[in-house]
Amino acid sequence: MKIFVSLISFFVFAASSHAEKHPNFIMVFIDDMGWGDFSCFGNQDAKTPNVDRMAAEGIRFSQFYVNSPICSPSRCALTTGQYPQRWKISSYLNNKGDNERRGVANWLDPNAPTLARILQQNGYATGHFGKWHLGGQRDVDNAPPITAYGFDESLTNFEGMGPKLLPLTLKPSDKEAGKIWADAERLGSPVTWMQRSSITTGFIDAALPFIDKAVAAEKPFFVNLWPDDVHGPWWPPVEKWADGKRGLYLAVLEEMDRQFGKLFDHIRSNPELRDNTLILICSDNGPEPGAGSAGPFRGSKTTLYEGGTRSPLIVWGPGLIEKSKAGNHNESSVFAAFDLVPSMLSIAKVGTPEDTHFDGQNLAPVLLGQSSESRRAPIFWRRPPDRKTVNEKLPERLPDLAMREGDWKLLCDYDGTKSQLYDLAKDRGESTNLADQHADIVIRMQGALLAWHQSMPADNGPALAQTGTKGKRKPDTSKKGE
Repeated sequence: MKIFVSLISFFVFAASSHAEKHPNFIMVFIDDMGWGDFSCFGNQDAKTPNVDRMAAEGIRFSQFYVNSPICSPSRCALTTGQYPQRWKISSYLNNKGDNERRGVANWLDPNAPTLARILQQNGYATGHFGKWHLGGQRDVDNAPPITAYGFDESLTNFEGMGPKLLPLTLKPSDKEAGKIWADAERLGSPVTWMQRSSITTGFIDAALPFIDKAVAAEKPFFVNLWPDDVHGPWWPPVEKWADGKRGLYLAVLEEMDRQFGKLFDHIRSNPELRDNTLILICSDNGPEPGAGSAGPFRGSKTTLYEGGTRSPLIVWGPGLIEKSKAGNHNESSVFAAFDLVPSMLSIAKVGTPEDTHFDGQNLAPVLLGQSSESRRAPIFWRRPPDRKTVNEKLPERLPDLAMREGDWKLLCDYDGTKSQLYDLAKDRGESTNLADQHADIVIRMQGALLAWHQSMPADNGPALAQTGTKGKRKPDTSKKGE
């Protein structure tokens, strides 16, 4: 009888232990890639078979947004689950003088809530591999290390404090490799130099032992893989060199996808990892004009039109998402990057600290294919303070603020003037301004948008809007503006 009872207890314990097993997460956050750049999102000019396979085995989301059309604030929202303006990060982080000129912080406050820290405090192994750009760049050499934000290990590029990979560059006509951003060696060590064309593999080669070590220690893991490949300047392998900005971009895009295969195959080939790992793949903002593609959407990087803020999203996890939804294309759920933080905490069965309030909402059932709902609250955006226009060659004066609520999208200036209203269900290309036909909707949304804007810490956008394209600035000698 005692043996029988012991056996029952053992199986109950085993079942409960399995049920309480925490899932693993890998967040792939790509730099400056457009909504239409994966071939599974319509790219006819390049093939991305490794990402396409993840989409075929997972779920594609076509109404997913990031919380800024430019790098650092977009990464801040994904890291904190909050609007990046709360932390005075509303444009890319540059040198100290330019940050002060634009009214932005030099780095993310280490007291900000972070997904990594919350998971770390609940037993997760946490690693960041790739671009950071939330502090530690140019002359900002006193920023906190990446590990101060809840990561056990980190490896980054020239825009972060700590160990790093720095790029060697090689063109077909070059006799020897060049170095760029060499000054970043003082921002952390050890430093490894490698060809820019293979640097995503370098980050993956650091992430895989980290993952295997977590598995051996029987710890769940959370990994950021944030490659910067498709951000210019573009350096494909010499044997795949192409002509022009678009050609170079596509060559780098295909090479990045090829390198992703090593990571994806590693997870897929291990039954334990395959059945208990969620991989999310998206971009930090829209594409640079003339390089990537925003698909059918108006606008590009730095603009608040759909092309600047809408991102492709793929969620893969054969053992976690609804099996009947494998290969599904969710075209109805509207949500944003900051929603991923509370959603992943929910999937991880980890509670939100009592003193933490997320602007993002828990949409775990949507990520897992159990629901097609959208976030309840609107999404708000404020343009980067230095980007009243895209650049000198594209001098169109851009809206300062934007809001999505249901199918309606409103854009306007800081004072509510120059309103543009679009019905995205019928006009996803934002081609027909309906503001004059729906004054009541404009007034209601405008009130909510301006109230949100005024509730956030101010930057210097209003002043810089009066000084021209980007305002006067110190020259950036890093060869990479953001």
